[in-house]
Amino acid sequence: MSDQSRAREFRRVLGGFASGVTVVTAVVDGVPVGLTCQSFFSLSLDPPLIAFSPSRTSQSYPLIRRAGAFCVNILEAGQEQLCRQFARSGTDKWQGVGWRPGVTGSPVLDGVLASIDCELERDLETGDHYLTIGRVVDLESTPGRQPLLFFNGAFERLQAA
Repeated sequence: MSDQSRAREFRRVLGGFASGVTVVTAVVDGVPVGLTCQSFFSLSLDPPLIAFSPSRTSQSYPLIRRAGAFCVNILEAGQEQLCRQFARSGTDKWQGVGWRPGVTGSPVLDGVLASIDCELERDLETGDHYLTIGRVVDLESTPGRQPLLFFNGAFERLQAA
């Protein structure tokens, strides 16, 4: 199997694992920055740690790292446009986006399912991504709302059983 075939198969198989969608935000020199990320997970309860994995080619991540703090905004079903907006490079990602500063000063986006405000604990280079670990300093959620999910290359919603 060629390297390209192996990479396609890797992507196809792992695309069958449904994930939530987040927008990671920070403020650098008074300017908000952010990126869409679906590689996010809880890492530790004691101490409370989370992790996410931005691409090493991301133009926004070096700014988030420099900020030393960030907020993981977990998107709600129906926020596909917000996801797409923060996934683009070279555009004004913040046009029309409402937010307020969290405890660390990082943007908490309006209407998200949950927000997790963190201080940067550490990051590691891992293949073509970073593994970024954040120490949770504040978090909030709105119960009874549905998450935005990504599965097999498309946005999905939970179906009631």
